Amino acid sequence: MTAIANSTEGAAPVDLGVRHISNRERFLQAFRQNRIAQVGLLIVILMAFSAILAPAIAPYDPIAPDYTAVLSPPSAAHWLGTDELGRDILTRLLYGARISLVIGFVGEGVSLSLGLILGSISGWYGGWIDDLIMRIADVFFAIPALMFLIVIVSIVTPGPVTIFLALGFISWPSETRMMRSQVMTIKNMDYVMAARSIGVSTPRMLLQHVLPNAIAPMIVLGTLGIAGMILSEAILSFLGLGIQIPTPSWGTMVNTGQNYIFNAQWYAIFPGLAIMITVLGFNFLGDGLRDALDPTRYR
Repeated sequence: MTAIANSTEGAAPVDLGVRHISNRERFLQAFRQNRIAQVGLLIVILMAFSAILAPAIAPYDPIAPDYTAVLSPPSAAHWLGTDELGRDILTRLLYGARISLVIGFVGEGVSLSLGLILGSISGWYGGWIDDLIMRIADVFFAIPALMFLIVIVSIVTPGPVTIFLALGFISWPSETRMMRSQVMTIKNMDYVMAARSIGVSTPRMLLQHVLPNAIAPMIVLGTLGIAGMILSEAILSFLGLGIQIPTPSWGTMVNTGQNYIFNAQWYAIFPGLAIMITVLGFNFLGDGLRDALDPTRYR
C-alpha cells in the first residue's frame, strides 16, 4: 500500500476528456441543428439587407409613374412586372420592405419595452400593484386588436409613427404576463434571496440578477411578435387605413392589385408572397430560438 501511495504521489491529474460546455455553445449547437431556424434567419437577413440597400439595388424610382409600361408582365426590364401606373413592382417591394420591417421592429420594441417594465414591476412587488397591472392587461386582452387599431388610425392621421405606436400599445399585455411569470419565479431563487440579504437595491437586482435570467423567453416572444406586427400593418394598409399612397406598402399593393387580378395577376401575387415569406421567416426563427433557449433540453 505504501509503495502504491509513493508511486502515485505527485502524478499529473488524469484528463478524462470531459469539457464543460457553456450555455452559449449549447445554444449555437442547438440552433445549428435546426434547419428550419436557419432558413428563417436567412430570410430575415435577406429582407433586412434588401430594405437597407433598397436605394442602391432598386432599378427604378418607386413613386415616379411610367405610362409607357402600364401593367407590363414580368420581363427582362421589369423582373416582377409593373403596376397600373407603370411603376416597377420589384422596386416598390424593396422600398415596401423598409416600411414593414421598421414598423415590425419598432412596434415590437414599444410592446416589449412596456412588457419588460410593467412585468418586472408586477412580478417583483406583487400585491395591489400586481392586481392593478394585471386588471389593466385583462381590459386590453378583451379589446379586439384589429378594431382598436382601426379606431386609432381613423382618429389620428395614418402614418408609420401612428401605426407602430398603436401596434405596440395594443400588444404589451402578452409580454407583460410573460415577464411577470419569469420574475415571480426568479425572485424566490437562492441567489436572489442572498443578494437581497446583503442590501442590493431593487433596480440593481432587476437589471443584474433578474432580467438576464428572464430575457430568453422574451426574445422568443419578441421575434414572433415582429411577424405579427408586419402582418397587422399589411392588413391595415390593405383596408386603406395604414400607409397611404403613393408610399410603397405591401398591403396597399395587394389591395390595389386585386382590382387587376384577372389581367395582371403578378400585381397582387408578388406583394402577397413578400408578406408570407417574411412572416414565415420570423416565425421559423422564433421557433428555432424557442427550442435552442429551452433549458429543459439540457437536463
